Amino acid sequence: MTPVDSAHPEFPPPAPTHFAVQSGPVRLAATAWGDPGHPVVVLVHGYPDNSHVWHGVAQALAGRFRVVAYDVRGAGASDVPAGVADYRLERLADDFIAVIDAVSPDRPVHLVGHDWGSIQGWEFVTDPRLYGRIASFTSCSGPCLDHAARALREPPRHWGATLRQALASWYIVFFHIPGLPEWNWKLWLGRNWTFWLRRTEGLHTAANPTQTADGVHGLRLYRANIRTRLRHPHNRHAHAPVQVIVPTRDRYVRPAVTEGVGRWAAQSWRRPVDAHHWFPLADPHRMAAMVREFVDHLQGAPASPALQSARVTSEAGKIS
Repeated sequence: MTPVDSAHPEFPPPAPTHFAVQSGPVRLAATAWGDPGHPVVVLVHGYPDNSHVWHGVAQALAGRFRVVAYDVRGAGASDVPAGVADYRLERLADDFIAVIDAVSPDRPVHLVGHDWGSIQGWEFVTDPRLYGRIASFTSCSGPCLDHAARALREPPRHWGATLRQALASWYIVFFHIPGLPEWNWKLWLGRNWTFWLRRTEGLHTAANPTQTADGVHGLRLYRANIRTRLRHPHNRHAHAPVQVIVPTRDRYVRPAVTEGVGRWAAQSWRRPVDAHHWFPLADPHRMAAMVREFVDHLQGAPASPALQSARVTSEAGKIS
């Protein structure tokens, strides 16, 4: 059965279009849904996914927005730069700029990120080059690395939450071991990824034909950024309103990581949901509804009771 837009269930979603965006020497594969005249929503996927993880959300949003999802460098049908340094967040921001230059050169876009797509999104929404080009940012299951690094320097009363997140992030250490995680993907995890999602998240999803390659190449995201940002974090303040969706059963990003969002965003909303890490894949219509509700409010619609209760008192001025 063909999914339909939850806001307009009487109409099937428009057929997507596929295109490429050039970001320096890197060619990025992208897909778009909806009317080009509508406000633009850009979806950025995480690890070890490609843009297919967003298709359910995109179809649910396409009746109201021009929705664009692209394969991050190293994933899906996009080019695969060979060097670890090619995956630094600064280069990923260059890619995002290339995408929005292509799809929305004259209007700010609404940014939505999951996992590493959300980590990237924090980079974009705090990058001075993108001031005025992002109308809103919805983050799901991916903190700003600089904010996380600064949390490690907090007084002892915060150490309990920090320790719990460190234990949940054991895989990051594994990903830095030369060669071993690559072989893990090639020998068994790539072909058993759908089983892993079913076992850990209760998800029944189709196999991704580039899963092994996505898992292997995406390791460079961790190796290019984690140690550098943890050692030398910067103060990064968002220049657009931020909605943080917090899956409370996330086994990789613990809810406490996002409790300080008001310190880094003058306008922020924090919305816990009873869900696992892959919330956008497990319940795309609910994810889309939360994005739509947030964007509508920023465009002048009254805040729903759920959105009202999620508003965070800003503490941005207290951080030096």
